[in-house]
Amino acid sequence: MVIRREFPEVPFVGIGAIIIDGDRVLLIKRAKPPQQAQWSIPGGALEVGELVREAAVREAREETGLIVEPGELLGVYDRVLRDAEHRVQYHYVLIDFLCRCVGGTLAAADDAAEVRWFTRAELPALQLAEDTLEVIGKGFEKLRR
Repeated sequence: MVIRREFPEVPFVGIGAIIIDGDRVLLIKRAKPPQQAQWSIPGGALEVGELVREAAVREAREETGLIVEPGELLGVYDRVLRDAEHRVQYHYVLIDFLCRCVGGTLAAADDAAEVRWFTRAELPALQLAEDTLEVIGKGFEKLRR
């Protein structure tokens, strides 16, 4: 079976790392489709044989240069993007974890064109997906308690 991300036959599992430091969250600007040139949570596809928390650590390191420790599961989200003819172009099941930075050096790499810290006040101007804003908000709330 040929596995395609674009116009897939089965959904992909995507793992996200919500990395928060004080009143800031770390986002990456995607270098490749889907959502190329848009700000997003660091993350990517789960690999065969990889545990979901291991994927959060790997993806954070690959895209941001940071070493993270994944903690609480913040949510599971559907991301279905359709083309002009309403065919499913991309289908991801996203699993997002609150992560704590424990090392590394911040640098955009792999699928990230840029990496940057944003305050909560800056987020609305980025036009993030609604579920992205929701899960980031959950991360801030968990840390506030």
